[in-house]
Amino acid sequence: MDPAIFLIQCLNAVQYGLLLFLVASGLTLIFGIMGIINLAHGSFYMIGAYMAFALEPLIAQYLGGGFLVTVLFCVLAAAILGYFLEWAFFSFLYHRDHLQQVLMTYGLILVFEELRSIAVGNDVHGVPVPSWLAGSLALGDVMTYPIYRLFISAICLLVAGLLYWVLARTRLGMMIRAGASNREMISSLGIDINRLYRIVFAIGVALAALAGAIAAPVSSVYPGMGNSVLIICFVVVVIGGIGSIKGAFLAAMLVGFVDTFGQVFFPGIAGVLVYVLMAAILLFKPEGLFRQG
Repeated sequence: MDPAIFLIQCLNAVQYGLLLFLVASGLTLIFGIMGIINLAHGSFYMIGAYMAFALEPLIAQYLGGGFLVTVLFCVLAAAILGYFLEWAFFSFLYHRDHLQQVLMTYGLILVFEELRSIAVGNDVHGVPVPSWLAGSLALGDVMTYPIYRLFISAICLLVAGLLYWVLARTRLGMMIRAGASNREMISSLGIDINRLYRIVFAIGVALAALAGAIAAPVSSVYPGMGNSVLIICFVVVVIGGIGSIKGAFLAAMLVGFVDTFGQVFFPGIAGVLVYVLMAAILLFKPEGLFRQG
């Protein structure tokens, strides 16, 4: 393989893995820490992409903002939506069995899909790449790499570092980690566990929406786009270890490289390789790469 092509595939794998981490980190917070099997998590990714498509022209026209302002607005709106959904629906599921969680979150998928169809239709849409990120970086004499993909990787790395700092170095992170291990204990210390869980859920929804918003210019915006993302992100969470942020990061990078190079070298079986990787890891480490924490 030509070195420039190899470098491009490595950059693609890193960008895809980091984007997966952005979605999977929110899923592992909700699934691992709150104990909720959230099948609607992929819908939040879709909501972020559709908000970027629908709101960018409005924000540019009435607020004079560009793509970054649109992304920030999407993240804030998604966080508010997540806070409301936890209060209105998910707060009733903590002491119920997983079947009821699955049924309710599947119902939310149907609701979000119907609302999406009513609001923007069923066509495939595109979000333009911002003009200041529309160029390419030269790799060798002929090959180039889009600057916007490097921008996606940089945003994901920045969010990953910020998320690690919040969970490891702040009082909020300490409460989240304590609440994950013993809900009754942290309640007895005077901490409002219900409010804490709403914040965690809002963060998880905001991360998924952020991923959808920044991915929209390179992946298009189309009905059901969250379904495939949900499946692969559950794989990431299981490989990394349920509830582990660093495990989700490492697993997302592994999945990114296996999927990207699998499509290059083994296109006929590329769709299976990620699940082979998951089976192989779980065979030797049934709890995933890292334990919760």
